[in-house]
Amino acid sequence: MAAAAAAAADEAERSRGRRAALCFAAIAVLLGLPLWWRTTETYRAALPYAGIAALGRLPFQLAVPVSVVFTPGSVPADLPRQLPYRDVREEPVPVGSRTDVAARYEEVYRSITAREAAALGAATPREADAALHALQDASPGSLTVYVVPESSSLLPQGTNVYMGKHRSALVRAGQGLAALRARLQQLTRVMSFTASSIAAALADRVPDGQLGPDARRHLKSSLGYEITFSLLNPDPKSHDVDWDIEGAVNRYVQPVLDKLSVVANFSVDSQILYYAVLGVTPRFDKESSSFLLSAHSLPHVINPVEARLGSSAASLYPVLNFLLYVPERSHSPLYIQDKDGAPVPTNAFHSPRWGGIMIYNIEAPASPQASLPLHVDVDMVRVMEVFLAQLRLLFGISREELPPEFQVESPGNEGLADWELDRLLWAHTVENIATVATTLTSLAQLLDQISNIVIKDDVASEVYRAVASVQDAMAELAEGRLRSAFQASKEAVTSSERAFFDPSLLHLLYFPDDQKFAIYIPLFLPMAVPILLSLAKILREARQRKKEPTKMD
Repeated sequence: MAAAAAAAADEAERSRGRRAALCFAAIAVLLGLPLWWRTTETYRAALPYAGIAALGRLPFQLAVPVSVVFTPGSVPADLPRQLPYRDVREEPVPVGSRTDVAARYEEVYRSITAREAAALGAATPREADAALHALQDASPGSLTVYVVPESSSLLPQGTNVYMGKHRSALVRAGQGLAALRARLQQLTRVMSFTASSIAAALADRVPDGQLGPDARRHLKSSLGYEITFSLLNPDPKSHDVDWDIEGAVNRYVQPVLDKLSVVANFSVDSQILYYAVLGVTPRFDKESSSFLLSAHSLPHVINPVEARLGSSAASLYPVLNFLLYVPERSHSPLYIQDKDGAPVPTNAFHSPRWGGIMIYNIEAPASPQASLPLHVDVDMVRVMEVFLAQLRLLFGISREELPPEFQVESPGNEGLADWELDRLLWAHTVENIATVATTLTSLAQLLDQISNIVIKDDVASEVYRAVASVQDAMAELAEGRLRSAFQASKEAVTSSERAFFDPSLLHLLYFPDDQKFAIYIPLFLPMAVPILLSLAKILREARQRKKEPTKMD
C-alpha cells in the first residue's frame, strides 16, 4: 500500500511538472513571441509605390493659349473659316529622352476690337506694345499676336515680326495663310519654349550625346538663390576703391529680382576682400604694355578666389558669385583674351552655375609722384551691365539667333521681358517635375532595399502630397495654366525634399538583423533552455508510455 501511494504521488508530481512546462511553453509561444514581435517590429507606413513608378513615365503635354488678332486689311483670302474660330495645332517636342513631350498650341482667331485698334494707331511699335499691354490681362504662358497688313507702316522697313516686352507681338500678314502660319509657328516657339530649353530641363533623362553644348550650363531649378557681390582689392596700399553697391543693387538688380520672385526667393549680400589675388600670374605683352589672361587660364582663377569667398559653406541654396577684381598696381592694366587671342570687350567672363568675374582696370596717375593710395570710384553702371548680362546667362535667359526680319524690344530696366519669364517658368516647371520623380524614385528604392527603416506617417503624407502635386502640375500644364502648374511643381519639390531628408530615414539609427540577434539571444536563451529541455523530457516520456504494454486486469 505504501509503495502504491508513493508511486501515485510521484506520478501526480510528474503530471504537474508536465502541465507547468506546457503552460510556460504555451505562454511563451502564444503570448510572449507575438508581444515581442509587435513591440520590436519596424513601423512602415504605406507608400504609393505604383504612383511613384508612374511619375517617370508620365507624358508632358504643354498647352500654349495663342490669340491671333487680325486688323482691317490683314485677313488672308484663303482663311478656312470665318472669324472668330478656334484651331488646335499639336506637334512633338524632340528632346531625345525617355519621356514623351508634346506641344499643344490652342489658337483663337478673331478680329480686332475698337480699343485695340486705337492702341495700334501709335507711332512706334514700342508705344503700341505699351498701349496694348494696358488693355490685356494676359496670363503667364499665353500669347497675343496682332496681324497687321503687309504694307503697314507701324513696323520698320524689313521687319516682319516685332516681339514686345510683354506677352504680345506684331506680325505682318504675308502673302497668304501659309506664310502667316510659318511666321506664327516660329514666333510661338521663340516666345514660349523650344526643344533645346525643354531638353535642358530634362537633362537628367537625356543621354549626354543628345544634349546641346549649353544644356548643363544653366542653373538648376531651386526654391531660392543667394547672390553675393564681392569687390576684390589685392593692393589696398595703392588703390582705395569705393563702390556704391547698395545703390547699384537697388537701382539695377532689384527690379530684375522682383520680376524673378515668382520663380524663386532671392537674397543679396556684398563684401570687400583685401589682398585677394586671382591665383594666376598674367602674361606681360610688350606690344600693348599690358598684362593678359588667356582663355585657357581662366578656369584656374576661380578655385583660389572661391576659397576666400566662404559664402557657400553654410548656404541652403545655390550661391551666385559676382566678383569685381581691381588688379594690383604691378599687374595693371589687365585684360582677358578669348580663345582666338582677341581682347574681350567687357573684360569679364562667367562660369556656368557659379557666377562671373569682371576685371576693372584703373587708369594710371598722370604724375608718378601721386600720393598713394589712389581713390577710385567704380562706374557701377558699366559693372552692373556686365553682371546683369551674366545673370541672364546663368538662368538660361539667352536669346536664340533669330532671322533678321525679327525685331525684339529691349526689356528695359526690368532685365527680362514677360515672355522670357514665361520661358523660364516653362523650363523650371518641367525640371521640377522631373526632379521630384527622380527624388521619389530614389527614396522608394532606398526604403525597399533597407527594410528596417521606419516610415513615419508624416513622411508618407509628404510622399503622397508630392505625388498629388506632380499630377496636378501635369494637369495644369495640359490646360495651359502655367502659373498654377509652376506653383504645384514647387509644392511637389518641397514635399519630396522633406520626405527624402527626414531625419527618421537615417538607416544608421536602426540595427540590422544580425545585431538584433546578438542582443536578444543572451536575453532569451537562458529562459528558453529550461522550457525546451522540459518539452524534450515530456516528449521522451510520452514515447516511452506508448512503447510499454497496456496492463490488463
